[in-house]
Amino acid sequence: MYEPNVVGDWHEYDEHAGLRVRVHRLEAAEPPRGRDDAAVGLTYFSVRVTVENRGAQHYGIHLEDGQIDVRVGPDGEGAFIDWRNSQFIEGFDVYPLRRATAVVYAAAPEAALTHVDVQVQLRVEEEWADRRLWTGGIGVLEATPATAPTAAGQGSLAHQVSAFLRDQTEPGPA
Repeated sequence: MYEPNVVGDWHEYDEHAGLRVRVHRLEAAEPPRGRDDAAVGLTYFSVRVTVENRGAQHYGIHLEDGQIDVRVGPDGEGAFIDWRNSQFIEGFDVYPLRRATAVVYAAAPEAALTHVDVQVQLRVEEEWADRRLWTGGIGVLEATPATAPTAAGQGSLAHQVSAFLRDQTEPGPA
């Protein structure tokens, strides 16, 4: 059975030596150019997709709209993708030991953000790579420090996993 990657995990492509990709920094965030009118009543969040080349040759990559699909909630409903605020990778050569990052802004009902799936299909040298899925969530519904911890609060397993993943994706000391 195919297991999805956890948000923050790297996935290496066998067909492109040294090329790897990850979905990370899934967090509640307002878009830089303002909210889209179609997202009224929804909660905005962002996710980053980073492509890294650890191989010996450069690769021309594309990661544009339509190659990233974001689904939320237990039923996998489509999130609203704010294409105007998102930043994609369009025809970029990733040289050895370099990275390129796409930033996607999306919006969905706040209650659905505890389960977010991001599917990525990278195009490398005009060839489609296999689709890969990352799964995670945003703890926007967790108890705030001012409230007492509940089943979804600071002591819950979901909170602990979310904190661990957040620590893993943040850059460490220099």
